[in-house]
Amino acid sequence: MVHSMTAFARVERAGSHGTLSWELRSVNHRYLEPHLRLPEAFRDLEGPVREALRQGLSRGKVECTLRMAEDGAGKPLQVDRERASQLIQAAESVAALIQQPAPLNPLEVLAWPGVLVADADDPQALNAAAMEAFAQALAELKSGRSREGAELARLLNERLDAMQEEVTALRALVPQMLAAQRQKILDRFNEMKAELDPQRLEQEMVLLAQKSDVAEELDRLGTHIGEVRRVLKAGGAAGRRLDFLMQELNREANTLGSKAFDPRSTQAAVNLKVLIEQMREQVQNIE
Repeated sequence: MVHSMTAFARVERAGSHGTLSWELRSVNHRYLEPHLRLPEAFRDLEGPVREALRQGLSRGKVECTLRMAEDGAGKPLQVDRERASQLIQAAESVAALIQQPAPLNPLEVLAWPGVLVADADDPQALNAAAMEAFAQALAELKSGRSREGAELARLLNERLDAMQEEVTALRALVPQMLAAQRQKILDRFNEMKAELDPQRLEQEMVLLAQKSDVAEELDRLGTHIGEVRRVLKAGGAAGRRLDFLMQELNREANTLGSKAFDPRSTQAAVNLKVLIEQMREQVQNIE
């Protein structure tokens, strides 16, 4: 099964410490590119989170945001006296340099980061809870990418079916188109009342057949269509391989269009290019 690179997952986990919530968003990207937004207290998780992403995903730009809503109910506030003392000493040393300094406001001291603290939770327990929630969020993200990948594969197979119909129909039409072109040449000679040289006519027809021989392009289109089906069925990290096959399909469709000598073959080449472009846009989202 192929996987999309576009998905979203959100997981919340409540505990005695409060509520942890992870949001994971992924979009298409040439490589795996994680972007982490973690609270300062969870900076130690950056390495494990990146490793988990590397193990679970191959490609995509992935934004991972962790939020923590602390539950302060029943937790007595504590003052870090040592930090408050250092802050007061620093403030007094600066005040000594100022004439008529304003008195120090105790509330401003309490507002300084790290002075007023709640009953501290076990950091290791918090990290473990956060990683458990992240593992669940990553599993949901992968599940979403898998579901969307299955839908992308279905859409691609529909277009492959349409391409195969175009190739089969055009292959059947080639003899008719050559016969019609031969008749046009005969009619032109008759209109001009020119003497019909059988040898010259045969040369013209051989030249026409050579210029309009699309059997090789049709064969290669059929081969590429079969290879795309095989890659989709094999699954895994197939995006780059599929992107290459889209380029090859487009190359053959362009050559087919350049050899077109009948409105029906021209239309077939245009139809193929439209289908290939639709597939190429879908393939950009496959991992």
